Amino acid sequence: MDFLALFAVYVAVVLACIVLVCKYSGRQQTPAAVLLDAAAKVVAPFTPKWLQKASQWTLHTLFHQRNNLFVYLHVLLEVAVYAEFTYEVFGFCREMDTSLTSLSVPYVLLAIKTFLFYLCISSDPGTVTRKKAAGQALIYPYDRRLFHPGLSCPTCRLVKPARSKHCRLCNRCVQRFDHHCVWVNNCVGARNTRYFLLYLYTVCAMAGDVALLTADMLLHAVLKSGLLMASYIDESGQQQPAGPVFVVQHLFLTFPRIVFMLGFLLFVFLLLVGYALFHSYLALVNQTANEWYKSRGYTCQHCHPTAAADHLCYPAPDQSGRYYYSRGILRNLGEVFFPLRPVQKKDN
Repeated sequence: MDFLALFAVYVAVVLACIVLVCKYSGRQQTPAAVLLDAAAKVVAPFTPKWLQKASQWTLHTLFHQRNNLFVYLHVLLEVAVYAEFTYEVFGFCREMDTSLTSLSVPYVLLAIKTFLFYLCISSDPGTVTRKKAAGQALIYPYDRRLFHPGLSCPTCRLVKPARSKHCRLCNRCVQRFDHHCVWVNNCVGARNTRYFLLYLYTVCAMAGDVALLTADMLLHAVLKSGLLMASYIDESGQQQPAGPVFVVQHLFLTFPRIVFMLGFLLFVFLLLVGYALFHSYLALVNQTANEWYKSRGYTCQHCHPTAAADHLCYPAPDQSGRYYYSRGILRNLGEVFFPLRPVQKKDN
């Protein structure tokens, strides 16, 4: 049971770290930042000033400005998983006569994911600039619940288009702002939400496919060894049939790295599937994560049927409250994958 306890701790730590990063990414205060700030205050009287300055700079870099730390961590975890899969699982699967077509799918998905990952990192999410602001303001009407006309961004000193938000980490206003993703070190907005969604789907497919091939390999190893029909002598000298716990312990002893990798993939897969489903739901109802978070528990008391009267690009939306910008599933998805462009007013 020592191996099972160790694996349970490992899974709990990995899952907790991923959940915390996803929940608090892009926020001003995170549990890690608060904890580190408190620890820094305790040790400050005993720490040289040069080390204090270095620590403050590190904390500011990690939690209050853009950095590539999680991009590098993402790549490192990916390399570790694929190295283990290629080094051990691939060979075992070939011995089991698994087709090369099946074994090539994870690498094809990796190539597609890498391309989408690059697009998420490098693409402009829809930055609101002085030159574009007037045209971007014509795309969406103000719902007068979450977004009100005439409000300016104090940092960018521009009138904020509806559905835009200033990203503290990127120091810019983003059109149809969804969230800032630390894993791609970029905002997700009007221009790159499509890439982010496809990226999520591809990562889910990668994790699921590698986990499926790995689990199939371990199952064949158990069946081939005859463990399910075996027995063992317990501490009291009694003969006991080999049950699931015995089989798992045997797999830990025989394939420790593969079992740890499989556990990591399963939990990452479940977490990412939930996250992908959430963003798919947002796409279907034409809502951003920023709007969803702000509108939780909000009850619309004063809808404005004439809010879109002075806007050219976007027809009057459904006034049913929370899903103000929804125009039907197909048109909502079309807006995500083919972002609306501003239409310039013509001079009469």
